[in-house]
Amino acid sequence: MKDQDRLIVALDVAGATQARQIVQAIGEAATTYKIGKQLFMAEGPQVVRDLVASGRKVFLDLKYHDIPNTVAAAVRSAAELGVSMLTVHASGGSKMLKAAVEAASQSPTKPMVLAVTVLTSLSDSDLQELGIAGNVLSQVLRLGALARAAGCGGLVASAQEARELRKALGDGFAIVTPGVRPAGAAAGDQVRVVTPKDAIAAGATYLVVGRPILEAPDPAKAAQHIGDEIAAACH
Repeated sequence: MKDQDRLIVALDVAGATQARQIVQAIGEAATTYKIGKQLFMAEGPQVVRDLVASGRKVFLDLKYHDIPNTVAAAVRSAAELGVSMLTVHASGGSKMLKAAVEAASQSPTKPMVLAVTVLTSLSDSDLQELGIAGNVLSQVLRLGALARAAGCGGLVASAQEARELRKALGDGFAIVTPGVRPAGAAAGDQVRVVTPKDAIAAGATYLVVGRPILEAPDPAKAAQHIGDEIAAACH
């Protein structure tokens, strides 16, 4: 894997025009872009098709969480769009996860199914409020093991849990880390944040970065700076 492939730029913007401007501005500094609920709901699947047609890779982050048949159908539809990665909620259970993995594996493009463990906006007290026993780390490890057993290609988790996931589950699967902020950047609404260097050192495979790039005066320069941090951490 090339170092620049490890950076996933989150296109958390209102529309396709703004998304295209960002992609053009970033140029070769990144190859993979995350399309989440905001942009997908505004523009629909065409924004995915356009990005794939331009030679970029798409991480479709819609976090499917439904009955197994419905999730399998959604995964097949996402695969037809040519996405490289997509997300499901690990808390949907093993039957749902296996259905997603099977649907992805039977498609021509075979996108990687990533299981979301615990959202990076949640803290220990938030889990208690939801009636979940234990802390964030124990829940991440529990759901991570469930997703791995179901055949998922990777997990979505804070890099603060990535080290423990690697220790418990080993290698051979991807860890995609949101909540990454370059040193000195604002955390925003993310509770569990780390720097690119620390994320790679902890065992993260891919780093998702949004606002530090999107809100930068020069998005290309910001992406390149983060790419340089990743490269330095990998070598």
